[in-house]
Amino acid sequence: MAAMVLATARLLLRGSGSWRRSRLRSGAPPHRQSRSGSASANVPLSSPLPGVPEPVFATVDGQEKFETKVTTLDNGLRVASQNKFGQFCTVGILINSGSRYEAKYLSGIAHFLEKLAFSSTDRFNSKDEILLTLEKHGGICDCQTSRDTTMYAVSADSKGLDTVVGLLADVVLHPRLTDEEIEMTRMAVQFELEDLDMRPDPEPLLTEMIHEAAYRENTVGLHRFCPTENIAKIDREVLHSYLRNYYTPDRMVLAGVGVEHEHLVECAKKYLLGTQPAWGCERAVDVDRSVAQYTGGVVKLERDMSNVSLGPAPFPELTHIMIGLESCSFLEEDFIPFAVLNMMMGGGGSFSAGGPGKGMFTRLYLNVLNRHHWMYNATSYHHSYEDTGLLCVHASADPRQVREMVEILTKEFILMAGTVDVVELERAKTQLMSMLMMNLESRPVIFEDVGRQVLATRSRKLPHELCTLIRYGPRSLLRRLGCASGCRPTKPWEGVFFPSPQPLHVGSSADKELLHYSVKPEDIRRVASQMLRRKPAVAALGDLSDLPAYEHIQAALSSRDGRLPRIYRLFR
Repeated sequence: MAAMVLATARLLLRGSGSWRRSRLRSGAPPHRQSRSGSASANVPLSSPLPGVPEPVFATVDGQEKFETKVTTLDNGLRVASQNKFGQFCTVGILINSGSRYEAKYLSGIAHFLEKLAFSSTDRFNSKDEILLTLEKHGGICDCQTSRDTTMYAVSADSKGLDTVVGLLADVVLHPRLTDEEIEMTRMAVQFELEDLDMRPDPEPLLTEMIHEAAYRENTVGLHRFCPTENIAKIDREVLHSYLRNYYTPDRMVLAGVGVEHEHLVECAKKYLLGTQPAWGCERAVDVDRSVAQYTGGVVKLERDMSNVSLGPAPFPELTHIMIGLESCSFLEEDFIPFAVLNMMMGGGGSFSAGGPGKGMFTRLYLNVLNRHHWMYNATSYHHSYEDTGLLCVHASADPRQVREMVEILTKEFILMAGTVDVVELERAKTQLMSMLMMNLESRPVIFEDVGRQVLATRSRKLPHELCTLIRYGPRSLLRRLGCASGCRPTKPWEGVFFPSPQPLHVGSSADKELLHYSVKPEDIRRVASQMLRRKPAVAALGDLSDLPAYEHIQAALSSRDGRLPRIYRLFR
């Protein structure tokens, strides 16, 4: 053993010695010329090599290199595309239909059509056959309905564009709607309604309730989910009567991202032009063109929330309140100030982690959640449609502190029309632009943005144009174009080319003029004051024994300080 240790030590010493001798022999590295004999090795890496052409590097100017192209076919259907690098594409059909158009029908048709999407058609005998066809191109499919839009979408390899468009056309225009599929859909709708009532997250139900309160029995206030009593009443004949009026080419947009526009137009002409749908080619005669009428009001749902989430650490019993006021449509100039105001309010859950990017410096965090530890949630939402809008705040707390929570919310609404700090305003603008650009990095989100904008305005504003609107405001853009106030279009976003935002140098007279037209604190105060003149919409869920009367909430929002009227009781 000792011999082995001694031998190992000698080897190590011999190796270290040889290594040391080689280092002494080598000294400084000798100068070596390149194969061509030049002395390029002496040129530092921070300097260009002599005799080598100057390289041209890619530059980023903040603009998308692909424009959104729009073509209208002879039948009125619009084809919109946005090219994008990559192997895969997202293609879909967006339709101007949804729950807001069900005033003359059984409520819940749009909900049924969402569940029936991608079922059997004239060409495909089952949903499995559709999925196998998409699988050959690495594709997935989805259908979503909202209050004003129905969207059928597929993401797949770009080489299968012809197959994808043909499949979409068959799914939208030639569904079989068999008795078996309708019965399965009834079961799916019933399950979703039960899940909606039992889930711990109350936001979908509260959103439904606040719309019902704000637009009583009209347009966007109609039920988005199928009522239980209508599940058994909706059949193939009812669905065809609705499809005949609202699934028409002039109410559709075929949108694609990651495809060549000419190829998409060819596929649209092949599969969507001159085809007869399953419900016949009768002319639509019963289209609802009603404009949303804001009414205000209250919708209450008393419910025991103590057993919503059972387990080792059960969720505490909470009462949820949402207060909303009418804002404006996304076609109006004030849409940008309202969007900035919504970001300025911000908020979230009391256990949300993160930094300024998560809204920790927004008003609902600083003024509400950071000061009142007993509040579990305070979040601002902004819903905007083509003829109206709704800005609302959702809050959650223990049922015994509902009155105090409501008063805190009414005070925050009043403060919206008060002093607005320039720093918080610029932070809200930056957050809004950051959120916009981050979301538009995703191909499916770009597809939805292209389709919805073209469906609503027949054109699309690119991200840099939207950032210009946020940074400078719409009036500054019109000013850049030399438009006087008399030539401003009725819809300020339509048909106007928006130049890209340039770096702001306040020293120049042009940029001082842009600052003059940008969204300023007085714009926020103006839109907030305008909003506070309307009746509030209130949605309440849970134990509502301490909920203030609707008239008291309305009085608080009409006061100067937002305080609820005091109640004096002889007995408690």
